Amino acid sequence: MRLLKLVPDNTNIDFLRWRGAAIAFSILMIAASITLIAVKGLNFGVDFAGGQMIRVTFAQPVSLDDLRDEIGGLGLGEPSIQEFGSPREVSIRLPLPEGGDEGANAAASRVRTALEAEYPGARIDAVETVSGKVSEELVRDGALALLLAMIGIAIYIWIRFEWQFGVGSLFSLFHDVMLTLGFFALTQMEFDLNVIAALLTLIGYSLNDTIVIYDRVRENLRKYRKMDITSLLNLSMNETLARTIATNLAMLLALGSLMLLGPDVIQSFTTALLISVVVGTYSTIYIAAPWLIWLKVESDSFVPKTAVSGDAERVTSHNEGY
Repeated sequence: MRLLKLVPDNTNIDFLRWRGAAIAFSILMIAASITLIAVKGLNFGVDFAGGQMIRVTFAQPVSLDDLRDEIGGLGLGEPSIQEFGSPREVSIRLPLPEGGDEGANAAASRVRTALEAEYPGARIDAVETVSGKVSEELVRDGALALLLAMIGIAIYIWIRFEWQFGVGSLFSLFHDVMLTLGFFALTQMEFDLNVIAALLTLIGYSLNDTIVIYDRVRENLRKYRKMDITSLLNLSMNETLARTIATNLAMLLALGSLMLLGPDVIQSFTTALLISVVVGTYSTIYIAAPWLIWLKVESDSFVPKTAVSGDAERVTSHNEGY
């Protein structure tokens, strides 16, 4: 039985032909993301904003305006009410009540009593309460985790390869994170700890794709010592193209199933990972790789000192497609 070939042998796509337009587009998207974050902000969940989140399932769809008036009349502060997965499932966000745990329990009891009286069959699924101090710590720790992950990865690639590779990977990761944050600012999807976990996963996924191509670039720098760097980068990306497509298809199938069949509580996590598959692959090809051209990577850095300077250049190329 013949194996399925996702990429034909000797594929030779000129990826870097559009690198100028791609980097201009990326800079524009990063600027747009920063503007959206500054103007609209992120829709922080209770994890980061503090307060009380009550998730309710009703026997039948309800009017959000009527529900907002009902909860607002309890004197617990201005409620933020959104559908949570289906018209019968609603999340109610309230300001943090006074009185610590006792105040939080009393507020939840008042909401429960009002809902059961006004909407027979209503069921409280979950009540989450996060203090302002805890939410500030979570914001700080989450941002620090992302920053340290990006810096640590850049240092690792710097040591394993050369400093140019480290700079390229760091800018690529910054690009991926900013575009994802911009998407959440644009859509106002809830930004909580699940999204932080997804961003850390995004960093790892993007890094994995980048290192595979960088490793092939390093091998080809040793093999094709006189080849133009642009041609060498295109060769390296074509040689790893089958692996990239297979990995992305597997990820999309898994994440697509989670998006369609998974619980609503992980929708923001799944959405962020779906973005990472597209954005991470794009940044590897059009951000991480072109940086090696602009930073003038030289093949001499990867050739052993004992190599004979008159070695003939290898000019044949092939698609290994692993």
